[in-house]
Amino acid sequence: MCGLTGLWEFDNTSRDTLLNVIESMTASLFHRGPDDGGYYLEPDCALALGFRRLAIVDLSPEGHQPMSSVSGRYEMVFNGEVYNHNDLRKEMRERGYSFRGHSDTEVMLACIEEWGLEAALRKFWGMFGIALWDRQERTLTLVRDRFGVKPMYWGRFGSTLVFGSELKALRAHPRFPEEVDRDVLALYVRHGYIPHPYSIYKGVQQLPPGAYITFCEKNWRTASPVTYWSAHDEAAKSLQSPFKGTDAEALGQLDALLRAAVGIRMVADVPVGAFLSGGIDSPLIVALMQAQSRTPVRTFTIGFEDKGLGMAGFNEAVVAKQVAEHLGTDHTELYLTHKEAMAVIPKMPQIYDEPFADDSQIPTYLVSQLARKEVTVSLSGDGGDEFFGGYTQYRTATSLWESLMRIPAPLRGGTQLAMQSTAPLLTALPTSKLRRVGNSFQTRARYLKAGNPDSFYKSYRTQWEDSERVVVFAEELPYVLSQPETWVNTPDLVHRMMYADSVHYMPDSVLTKLDRASMAVSLEGRNPLLDHRVYEFAWTLPLSMKIREGQGKWILRQLLYKYVPQSLIDRPKRGFGVPVGDWLREGLRDWAEELLSEESLRTDEFFNPAPIRKRWEEHCSHKNNWGTSLWTILMFQAWRQASK
Repeated sequence: MCGLTGLWEFDNTSRDTLLNVIESMTASLFHRGPDDGGYYLEPDCALALGFRRLAIVDLSPEGHQPMSSVSGRYEMVFNGEVYNHNDLRKEMRERGYSFRGHSDTEVMLACIEEWGLEAALRKFWGMFGIALWDRQERTLTLVRDRFGVKPMYWGRFGSTLVFGSELKALRAHPRFPEEVDRDVLALYVRHGYIPHPYSIYKGVQQLPPGAYITFCEKNWRTASPVTYWSAHDEAAKSLQSPFKGTDAEALGQLDALLRAAVGIRMVADVPVGAFLSGGIDSPLIVALMQAQSRTPVRTFTIGFEDKGLGMAGFNEAVVAKQVAEHLGTDHTELYLTHKEAMAVIPKMPQIYDEPFADDSQIPTYLVSQLARKEVTVSLSGDGGDEFFGGYTQYRTATSLWESLMRIPAPLRGGTQLAMQSTAPLLTALPTSKLRRVGNSFQTRARYLKAGNPDSFYKSYRTQWEDSERVVVFAEELPYVLSQPETWVNTPDLVHRMMYADSVHYMPDSVLTKLDRASMAVSLEGRNPLLDHRVYEFAWTLPLSMKIREGQGKWILRQLLYKYVPQSLIDRPKRGFGVPVGDWLREGLRDWAEELLSEESLRTDEFFNPAPIRKRWEEHCSHKNNWGTSLWTILMFQAWRQASK
């Protein structure tokens, strides 16, 4: 796990200037790689690569990057891990290759030389961001892994191409134009995170998951991404070959797949541990780790020692400790006060580089900080909800949509008259179905405007429905949720929602959160459930093996019951967030009031203050709980303030 960056200047940049710039860009990523660093400057053009290393595999100088291929054709910087590198090393040795050290980087270069880049990428199992300079073809290629676990930003301005693992590396270029993209800001306001391929800055993009982009002198202004692995195509292929075995047979296959996925992610030359919560996914990962370890696995949990400011119900540490005791792990827990948790909020803009508003960013950073005191690698359970139907919203959204469909079609137009006519029907909907989406009549009524299940789900995933009105002079850009025609073709709404989340919410929110929070403290996060073989198998399974008797992740639960008593597991999942709604009314009220004042909202003329002030006043008076949507505005305001 590391940080990479680089630039290619297409003007008469001096070598001294190029070196100064790449040094500055690389230094900004020190937190991602405190163990080592290096640069590469191409002799024949103004291209530079920079690297910061967090040594995980092969701690010797033989793992130093940038690294050249044996033939000298390629120069590469690589962030992440290729977990099957030992098998690939064996295959390369049989083909006549020899190796100086035992890093995965060296093996990757041999594979690229032997098979070419795209064929090699399909053989790599893991998470990675790659920058590859081909001296022979005079091309630079950037790559991102299948699910987007590792980030890759790139941008063009003037006569410059820049790229890096984080935006702070690009911003370190002295001529970087820090212009906020209003259209992207509107997408952020809608969802609380920025969907790929966009970034908050004009002219800067995220490389999509499962894609690469190649630049040469002739096409550097027009190059576009190429897909080498498609979540859509793999899901569609799996749906065409459904699993036909019994529950027991499916459980056996999943057990073997997950054991292998966990096992290869435990391989490292540094201490390895795991995050542990009171849910399903991380206990399952820990159970499979402990089943393959001769010593107690190190596990980490944070809890909250007070019940102030709404903290009651946000503490899973007690259940996590019981699971750890049953499995026999070497468990570490840290109890914090709500004041200690709130104290990290000022760090968020620097950690995330662009506005990001998932409130679980706070405990994720805190548990990463705790784990880093003892280990350098920590496994987590990300992916279980998206691949195995775990989110409660899959059930509540389906039920809510079915309820809305019972309203006569002429009354579902979303007009004021229609809303008034259907008010009794809307207010009669069970509260449990509306828990995720808010309790205001306006929030409920907006679902009437959805003409089909896909647009309904987009609205369901929305915090600010009219985000283009909240952000002035903004228009909606195309992205996954606005293009349901790109989703997997299945009539099942739950499967369509799961697919949309796998290619949208997961890479852009869940994995962004983990990468930035863990790397801020120089901790590598690994995700066994994000093994592409697990994803492909999950899509062969019928929905009944994912959601059964009102419970999601049915098959994961059955597997976990083999290792942990059911009584410890079958409890309501609390999530991993914090009660920002309560915090904003009390402990953070002065801070929020300053950032949400009319004067502050009018700064830079990004926002229309009226709808934001209205929600803030309703929230403070307890008329409605707008904590989540207000947190989104606050995280932009805090980011903007910190970036000036």
